[in-house]
Amino acid sequence: MANPVYGNALDMIGNTPLIAVRRLDTGPCQLFLKLESQNPGGSIKDRIGLYLIEAAERAGKIKPGGTLIEATAGNTGLGLALVAAQKGYRLLLVIPDKMSQEKIFHLKAMGAEVMMTRSDVSKGHPEYYRDVAERLARETPDCHFVNQFGNPANAQAHEETTAPEIWEQMDHRLDAVVCGVGTGGTLAGLTHFFARVAPEVRMVLADPAGSGLASFATTGRLPEKMTPWLVEGIGGDSVPPVADFSGVRAAYSIPDSQAFRTCRELLAREGIIAGTSTGTLLAAALRYCREQTRSRRVVTFACDSGNKYLSKVYNDYWMLDQGFLERERCGDLRDLIARRHSEHAAVTVNSTETVIAAYRRMKLYDVSQVPVMQDGRIVGIVDEEDILLEVIDNPAHFNEPVTEAMASHLVTVSADAPVSQLMEIFKRGMVAIVMHGSEFQGLITRIDLLNWLRRRM
Repeated sequence: MANPVYGNALDMIGNTPLIAVRRLDTGPCQLFLKLESQNPGGSIKDRIGLYLIEAAERAGKIKPGGTLIEATAGNTGLGLALVAAQKGYRLLLVIPDKMSQEKIFHLKAMGAEVMMTRSDVSKGHPEYYRDVAERLARETPDCHFVNQFGNPANAQAHEETTAPEIWEQMDHRLDAVVCGVGTGGTLAGLTHFFARVAPEVRMVLADPAGSGLASFATTGRLPEKMTPWLVEGIGGDSVPPVADFSGVRAAYSIPDSQAFRTCRELLAREGIIAGTSTGTLLAAALRYCREQTRSRRVVTFACDSGNKYLSKVYNDYWMLDQGFLERERCGDLRDLIARRHSEHAAVTVNSTETVIAAYRRMKLYDVSQVPVMQDGRIVGIVDEEDILLEVIDNPAHFNEPVTEAMASHLVTVSADAPVSQLMEIFKRGMVAIVMHGSEFQGLITRIDLLNWLRRRM
């Protein structure tokens, strides 16, 4: 049968494929991934974006061309932006500052207005993103506050679409579903459906370490202390009104480091690029599967596409900065270098190249200075100020050799020097050029030192 021709992007929401996990250790179980990344907006939240807006339309809460306001950690915003753009609504989103740049660019490209606020504060703080959105909704005339966290249409979307799709795709043979809780809509919708249709299906909660929801699911209480986590879209320091934990039979707290490494393993082993919440869900699902003593059929989700996280989980340097990747330790200043020259990771420019080539490389790799190399040796360094001084009076000097702009007086530091020596260099407004004997090792900047100190903490 030929694939259907859709009338618009909204018609493509739902009916996402299910794939068997074959190359990861699932113990005695069969594990399947529901690829919600295949929705047109790239995530499971497209489902609720459609349901939330259409429920408001049916209730007469939105007028043509009206304004929608919502707080979101990312994907609900994308789902709402997709639907709002197709239906002609203005959308204002309040988001915490840990959201990936890819998501922000995506939101703005679809016409959403984005307001950033803090991710390190809890409900009740004036800068908490959900409280900010509620305040804006009260202050903005003729707007509709979407309220994904308390809107019953959130759970309804999953009860009426996600859960029945899984049940049919699994040929009515299913033992457990592993999901996370952000707004709680997915868990509630699945719980309601399976309680009615197949009450033997177990709900398993995957929660980021630091969140309080795994504790709530198992004890009925939130812990006294919760800590920030980096995984986006799931976890919480309060219980969402929509959530229903009554069907949860097991709960796992997954550290960020495990979630991020699991994302990368999923891509390397199964060829599926997924976002960070998927890493949390998959890590929990694998733990659940490996703990079983008999074969069970288990489903979890690829909640969204990893294309939204290329600057984070799929960026080796970001992963190293966070301490999520390990590499060979030298026991000296080389351990502070983010981009080691010996690993062909240092961003450099050849002495035969032009000033414009150096400038473009800085922009491409988001660095402020690049070493100038000749025959494998460092002969200079060029930074933004050097380039500016070279071209300010004559922009044609962008085409001059980079050697015309570089600083050739190099302040180097031996790899075995104490960390305190770096501060002497930084106080002079320079970066540290690290040498091991006569060989260039790489650069250490202030942010590299800060990252190293944070990892030690």
